[in-house]
Amino acid sequence: MEDQKIVELFFSRSEYAISETDLKYGRYCKYISQNILCNREDAEECVNDAYLDAWRAIPPHAPQNLKAFLGKLTRNLAIKALEKKQAEKRGGGQAELALAELDECISSNSSVEDFLDEALLTAAINTFLATLPAINRQIFVRRYWYVSSISDIAKQYDMSESKVKSMLFRLRKQLKAHLEKEGFFV
Repeated sequence: MEDQKIVELFFSRSEYAISETDLKYGRYCKYISQNILCNREDAEECVNDAYLDAWRAIPPHAPQNLKAFLGKLTRNLAIKALEKKQAEKRGGGQAELALAELDECISSNSSVEDFLDEALLTAAINTFLATLPAINRQIFVRRYWYVSSISDIAKQYDMSESKVKSMLFRLRKQLKAHLEKEGFFV
């Protein structure tokens, strides 16, 4: 089903809105939440919460890109769930490592999660990403948006883990320099 039709189902408050959303974007949302939470049950609960948030937001909001809207809802909820999990001293995973890697590029007086929601920083990061070759951009997004492990990225792009790590290290240095040029200081 087309995204516009799914959004229309939300606007008409049809019970099929959630099932059609899950049919089209369920795997995508579960992939995001699973990479952050590293727990199938928590990931599924997070996706269900994202669907509930979408139900509450549509209407009045009509997202221009339903996939990106759902991805952002899922990611934000997964990060919040992970923070709660850490506060309770239960578990760990790739998300803490990936977010810690970005901490060296973004000012330490706020958390990475707070900054990612800021429009100016988002625009600066998007500008940076637009300057990258496609493979570098894809690897950066896989690591820091989808929170994929280094080994998963290496397998997908047929590279060694050390090559992926060094690419990400160089990309973080470039991002830091770009953000400093844009007025964001560490």
